[in-house]
Amino acid sequence: MRLWHVIATKIVITLLFWCLPLLLGPKSLFEWVGVPLPEPEVFIRLLGGAYASLIVAYYHGLVEARSGGSATATVRMGIVSNGLSAIILGLFGVSNSWAQWHPLAQAYMWISFIAAVLITLGLIATGWIWVRNSHPVSQ
Repeated sequence: MRLWHVIATKIVITLLFWCLPLLLGPKSLFEWVGVPLPEPEVFIRLLGGAYASLIVAYYHGLVEARSGGSATATVRMGIVSNGLSAIILGLFGVSNSWAQWHPLAQAYMWISFIAAVLITLGLIATGWIWVRNSHPVSQ
């Protein structure tokens, strides 16, 4: 697997599973999935906007990686963003924070946790090696 594959996967997952639903999804979508919609709703929409910003940054990293660049800033941003998301989702999951949610909502959260872990590991495996090889430390 190459770095650009990991970044492209991250873009698709973020767009479909987080950005669009949080930014544009109707309240009925949250009800259907079984996720409580926080009030005021503006915070969910702002989070969707923040995910859109991340997608822009990932897109630029994708272009850089596909053209042979290291996409260093994107790799570092992705490791921090996905790594923290994995930690937060994992901690909330093992503390049963969403145990009373609909089973579909619980699955959504656990799948998000697994995706965040895998993307973090993918960025470390493909991106970190690429960054290190692109910028050797002089001795």
